[in-house]
Amino acid sequence: MTPQQKTNLQRLLRPRHIAFVGGDDAASAANQCLNGGFGGQIWGVNPKRSTLGQHPCFARVEDLPEPPDATFLAVPRRQAPEVVGQLAQIGAGGVVCYTAGFRELGDEGAHLEQQLIDAALDLALVGPNVYGFLNYVTGAHLWPFAHGGARTTHGPVIISQSGMLSSSLTFNQRSVSFSYVIGAGNQSILGIEDYLETLVGHPEVNAFGLYVETLRDIPKFTDAAIRALETNTPIVALKVGHSEIAARSTITHTGSLSGSSERYQALFERLGIISVATPSLLLETLKMVTFAGAPTGNRLAAFTCSGGDVAMLADSAEGTDVVFPEPSTAAQSDLVRLLPEIATISNPLDYTTPLWGQETALNNVFRSTLKDGFDSALLVQDYPPQALDEDRPMYQADARAFIEATRAAGIPGAICSTVPENIDVDARQFLLEQGVAPLQGVAEAVTAISGASKFGQKRKESIDQLDVMRLRLPGCDHKELQNYDEWESKQFLTRFEIPVPDGRLASAAEAPAAAAELEFPVAVKFIHKNIAHKTDLGALRLHLMTKDEVGDAVADITERVGIGDISDGTFLIEQMITPVIAEVLVGVVNDDQFGHVLTIGSGGALVELIRDTRTLLLPTTRKEIQQAITGLRVSHLIAGYRNQISAPLEDLVDLILRVTYLAESLGAALGELELNPVLVSPSGPVAVDAVLRAAPNELLASDEE
Repeated sequence: MTPQQKTNLQRLLRPRHIAFVGGDDAASAANQCLNGGFGGQIWGVNPKRSTLGQHPCFARVEDLPEPPDATFLAVPRRQAPEVVGQLAQIGAGGVVCYTAGFRELGDEGAHLEQQLIDAALDLALVGPNVYGFLNYVTGAHLWPFAHGGARTTHGPVIISQSGMLSSSLTFNQRSVSFSYVIGAGNQSILGIEDYLETLVGHPEVNAFGLYVETLRDIPKFTDAAIRALETNTPIVALKVGHSEIAARSTITHTGSLSGSSERYQALFERLGIISVATPSLLLETLKMVTFAGAPTGNRLAAFTCSGGDVAMLADSAEGTDVVFPEPSTAAQSDLVRLLPEIATISNPLDYTTPLWGQETALNNVFRSTLKDGFDSALLVQDYPPQALDEDRPMYQADARAFIEATRAAGIPGAICSTVPENIDVDARQFLLEQGVAPLQGVAEAVTAISGASKFGQKRKESIDQLDVMRLRLPGCDHKELQNYDEWESKQFLTRFEIPVPDGRLASAAEAPAAAAELEFPVAVKFIHKNIAHKTDLGALRLHLMTKDEVGDAVADITERVGIGDISDGTFLIEQMITPVIAEVLVGVVNDDQFGHVLTIGSGGALVELIRDTRTLLLPTTRKEIQQAITGLRVSHLIAGYRNQISAPLEDLVDLILRVTYLAESLGAALGELELNPVLVSPSGPVAVDAVLRAAPNELLASDEE
């Protein structure tokens, strides 16, 4: 986005005047703008009409009284580039191109879309193939259909690559109102990152909700997200699609283990972006962060007067970051005194029906519990329908007691219903006015609080070091990449002090003697630059105890693989590592969109079957690497599962850090590097297999010499 495009985008989003170009669709959009209470000028453009709805209509763009800040374009697709060009020539601000039929239709449509891009010059072009945008602050609605929502002074922004979803969100019955709703469409000129960059920090914007299929410019998106973190503006993202980003083939497991979804998730975690799986969770999480606020930790205190709710709350927390710490000894002592005898003191707490509606008594219960220093609090309440409204004062009394207690504790509070629709609009409005989030559904509430706490914790941890979160894309010349065999790869690893087994390179005839120079048992491997996975080819033998066994192994391997273009391979004889506590994979892939992507996981031949992995984007930190490892199932083995021997975790962290230094040193020359497995033993981790794909450069050349 050029500086002029950014200026024009600001004109588009807060226009003084709007032109609607086209026929019935344009007239419908103009009517939506009128109904929204827009106070600026509205003009139509159509050579066959004198008016467009209730608005004056001009024959040509050039006839408009002045260059419009915003234009809604609904003309046949082949006319669109010409009209866009005319708007650019007169100095218009931006265009919402409702017209469809571009690259989504194939090559011919892509060619037409390029014409549209060329014609736009410095216009802020939204779309094409997009509903448009809604400005609920000024009423400037460039949108052809009926929509929900109402005028507001502030609220979250929805930026969506799905027009229908964005429309559906405006009709939500969850008390979430938006400041802007923006359709991204084909993102021909403006992408999600551009809208985010332009609106972050605006006083009317308190959060962002994103529906993402793909991001065009990851570094720019990263910079905008860092700015959002800096300004305490949460971003909630619903990412769909699981296709691989890179179409190029990969020689390692790492590429498949850190595919599109994993890389996006790593990006979101890095930036404190709250990832959600459904539109409902998108809304509930936005409600939590904008009305209650983001907790700075994951310690949740939950209250209900139902034992069933206690179980559902506990179950809902499984798989989230939320924890329910047990009440302290002091809190338990207070609660024994304050609760009926039938109550069981726990967290979540069932305060039992005898206290239902007893505002003062419940306030004491809530206050006593929250003294333990929780990060957030949740109360479960299902409000009755209007026919049973005589019970409403009881619910309101419980809510008031909870609200006062959370205020006194200074933590975000939420009240949720067991059944999503069981908090009616009046109840929700009362809670919103009190600064409490009315969440709908137990599982939704716990998940929303978990997501909000991730943002709060990330901001707390990173606010003083935001610059280290920025991505640096090294680039990669894929045409120059070549494969290095295991011996060459390991020699390179040693330059970065990455441990590898003691080994010898030998011909078939030399292999037994080479093995005798090492301490038995040994491993024998047939190596070649075009062989990445030796086990699949039968090119590996382990636990060989004598020279004769080595000779037999070499003969057997030669018979299996000594054909074709790999007949010139040689043998690598290595000392076995014992004892082995765990097998770990450490890999780096150079991705065109994300840069260097680090994958850590359970290693070995079954790595893709097990799929116990974590993905990080580089550069990263020791702390992030350690957190990634401890999040793996294999970490339990390293720690000494069931009283077995253990290994220092820090040694593995050191090895992985050295791998990141290697990747940084190679920069654009790195294509892929995979160490699988890294064998973890009490004496330290050792990379017993390595695959390197890289472009020739000075670092590698010095090894070859």
